[in-house]
Amino acid sequence: MNETMLLREKEVIPDDHTLEMAMGIVYPVYHKLMNIIKSEANGLTCQWNYYNDGKAWLMKAVWKKKTVFWLSVWEGYFKVGFFFTEKTITGIHELPISQMIKDSIPDARPVGRLIPLSINVEKTDQTDDLIQLVNYKKHLK
Repeated sequence: MNETMLLREKEVIPDDHTLEMAMGIVYPVYHKLMNIIKSEANGLTCQWNYYNDGKAWLMKAVWKKKTVFWLSVWEGYFKVGFFFTEKTITGIHELPISQMIKDSIPDARPVGRLIPLSINVEKTDQTDDLIQLVNYKKHLK
């Protein structure tokens, strides 16, 4: 899989057109995910920001004041990143999500006290797993 991160120009603010051009065939998957998470039922707000440390645009999805996940755009897919504590990551094994996601947890290298869970999204059928993770993360204390 190509590991080329997109949206690296500070002057080009991500809007629907820019995102569709950058994402290509995965844009409909992104669009579906955004419609679900921004719906009244889920109530997340999303904000794109340019980060100088990584020299790229990232989207932060927030519920109330809690950051639920980060999203970055790559060539051929987009990446959704969640962060959990040692205590909360174990609950992921109870969720009705892909075994592949669960199996990736032991490989994650902690970032300080947080354990990252990163998912490369290419297909619409992955949105169900993402929504499960979003709801789990939203309701953590």
